[in-house]
Amino acid sequence: MKKEYHRIGVFDSGIGGLTVLKDLLDMIPGVDIAYLGDSARLPYGTKSPKTIVRYSLQCAGFLASKGIDMLVVACNTASAHAIDELKKEFDIPVVGVVEAGARAVVEAAGKRVGVIGTPSTIKSRAYDYAIKTLKSDVEIFSQACPLFVPLVEEGWFDNEITELVARRYLGGLIADEIDTLLLGCTHYPLLRGVITKVAGGGVRIIDSANSTARVVSEIIGDRYDRKRPQSVTYYLSDLSPHFIEIGEVILGRKMKYISDVDLCV
Repeated sequence: MKKEYHRIGVFDSGIGGLTVLKDLLDMIPGVDIAYLGDSARLPYGTKSPKTIVRYSLQCAGFLASKGIDMLVVACNTASAHAIDELKKEFDIPVVGVVEAGARAVVEAAGKRVGVIGTPSTIKSRAYDYAIKTLKSDVEIFSQACPLFVPLVEEGWFDNEITELVARRYLGGLIADEIDTLLLGCTHYPLLRGVITKVAGGGVRIIDSANSTARVVSEIIGDRYDRKRPQSVTYYLSDLSPHFIEIGEVILGRKMKYISDVDLCV
């Protein structure tokens, strides 16, 4: 008899992982979700690989204590540096955004692919490896975009400053004549309008957050009770009203059952 899924754990360094959560809520309505936002220690993208692995193991350990059946690493930086350690440490399915995003790029038949992400994700070349493992002849052009995360955390999704920053970051990729652009950070889908405007209509935009939710949905399949009422519990390492305000805009719903947690104990 196949295992049924009852509760999924999702973690990110902050608000960005809510883009994954939003799609999961739409795709698997009968599964409970525990979301952990490590907002006290964001951004992960400027931290060392050793620190990222340590933070990721702490986040995953906390969620595992809540009885989850699957772990979703809704942070590209954590996926790039810690996914192997997480899979070794926890005896449940672990899904990361990097593998899901790479698969979506190949399915979109991209030939000249731009990848944008945090400095740590880009430096790891995790997307280069994941994409080329699936399709070796894809040309990849990468660009770190360190200011995108704080812009999202500030709630500046679409204004003149955000557009100026996007034009600065994406200019080289446009000059490289990319046909596909992978948003290699779960914060970035919240800037999709500006990014699409700057990149132009001829560039396909791949959202790693949505791709990850689709992979999770495929793994779970019909192994859950669709009629069961779904609950969502939020755990934040920094419980700020600003996070909740922006989070409710992203999710399009009220964030209830929110707890403040200390991941360093």
